[in-house]
Amino acid sequence: MARLTIYKDNHVDSTVVSNLFIDEYMKDANDAQLKVYLYLLRMMNAHQSTSVSDIADKFNHTEKDVIRALKYWEKHQLLDLDFDQNKTLVGIHMHDLEESSVSDSSPSGQAGSSFVPLPAAPVRQNAAVREAETAPPVFSAVLSETGAHAAPVFEKPSYTADQLREFKNRQNTAQLLFIAETYIGKPLTASEMKTILFFTDELHFSDDLIDYLLQYCVDKGKKDFKYIEKVAIAWAEEGITTPEQAQESGNRYSKDVYDIVKALGSSNTPTEAELGYITRWTVTYAFSKDIILEACHRTVLAVNSNRFKYADALLKSWHDQDVRQKSDILRIDEAYRQRKKNQSSAPATKQYTNRFNQFAQNTYDFDALEKELLSN
Repeated sequence: MARLTIYKDNHVDSTVVSNLFIDEYMKDANDAQLKVYLYLLRMMNAHQSTSVSDIADKFNHTEKDVIRALKYWEKHQLLDLDFDQNKTLVGIHMHDLEESSVSDSSPSGQAGSSFVPLPAAPVRQNAAVREAETAPPVFSAVLSETGAHAAPVFEKPSYTADQLREFKNRQNTAQLLFIAETYIGKPLTASEMKTILFFTDELHFSDDLIDYLLQYCVDKGKKDFKYIEKVAIAWAEEGITTPEQAQESGNRYSKDVYDIVKALGSSNTPTEAELGYITRWTVTYAFSKDIILEACHRTVLAVNSNRFKYADALLKSWHDQDVRQKSDILRIDEAYRQRKKNQSSAPATKQYTNRFNQFAQNTYDFDALEKELLSN
């Protein structure tokens, strides 16, 4: 008998997710990390390519968020990042999540398939590169797809109780925690201790630098560890390793503050409220100076008073619309002009001023109407 060809009407477009991922990895991952990993699976199964910028645009994240998510999954050994000889990110090696594969950390013991976001020959990182990524005080810089160096990415690990206990038992930790409690003015919580551990183990801050970091933030009236952590990461991304470097960076920051204040038309020392605005623009929104100065320029042209409040509203709008560089502002401007053009070209609706009803009022020729009535 002839061989039979078996086929079906429809191709089911689906992505298979390992139960092991759902059971063991999903619970600890944040929103961005989950989206990035699932999207990688989907693109790999479809044999399609993508890039860091494509993923960022699709999920409305920054490229730094995507890189941070990739580094998170690499740290958990679910994938490897491949770089070419120019240290440009060219591929992602996805690991099979079988029990045997996860338990065997060697590359030869892991079954996987290559997922390449850019058409280039991947070169697996050697041990020297990986050692250089973790060795202080040189902080590893994650490379963008264009080959340019991006800011180093630091992800705070989820420390276990055993790791925290080990940290507290270190010889010099007691003094460091005492200094922190003295600055903060209260005993540290377990979460705050883990943040200190993050400073020492991941950011490779010395005790002197942590001491200066706490003093710097407290002097600004900031005792919230979330704020302190943001400042620490900013210093680490800048490559700061000593209190002297941090102080020099603070002096540069002060110059930026006065440049922003001057751009808003003021020559006075900024008030606490104004510094709060500037901190939100530079730290929370993470805007570069040129974007902030552009907002200041538009603010001066628009209003004569409450300029900080106006600029804050403008920058919040840009942040909500995912502005990352000045070209994004031009995109928003063009979309606004197009909306205004569409509104002006739309037919005007008839306005009714009769307070007794909402019916359209007829326009009569009263002279002609009077002649018609008299002729009857």
